[in-house]
This record gives sequence, structure tokens and C-alpha cells, in this order.
Amino acid sequence: MSVNSMPRCDYPGCDEDGTTISRLSPEGYLVATGKKAYSFHEAYRRFHYCAKCHSDLMSNVWNRVRTPDDKDDDHVAPTAI
Repeated sequence: MSVNSMPRCDYPGCDEDGTTISRLSPEGYLVATGKKAYSFHEAYRRFHYCAKCHSDLMSNVWNRVRTPDDKDDDHVAPTAI
């Protein structure tokens, strides 16, 4: 393995090159590292995905966000806290 090799896609079962860096876990959630960080940017773990897996993951996240399920007028957006 060479020093400059591309990381593999973190999506389970995928062996493609992980060309896209994302803060979303394979389950579609932001994952904190739990380590002391100096900024928001450093506070979350980074994952590598191939273009297809990242696109599929983002589609699943947006579908989940847009689904009305248990949301009503009293639902507080995560960004409001």
C-alpha cells in the first residue's frame, strides 16, 4: 500500500475509492468524535464515500427530513437549539 493511496469508501460492503469526505455516518447522522476540538469543523468525525454511496446517503437523509411522520407545528428544528 503506497503512502498516498486513496481511502476506501466507508459505506458497508463498498470497496470503491472514498473520494468524497462527509460528516454523515453510514446511518445518515452526524457523529461527534468525543475528543476535545477547537472548532465545530474539528468536532465531528469524517467519513469517506464514493460518489454513488454519498449520493444515495444524501438522498436517504433528505427523504427522512421531508417525511412528515411525527412532525407538527411544535416541532423544534435542531438548528434552533
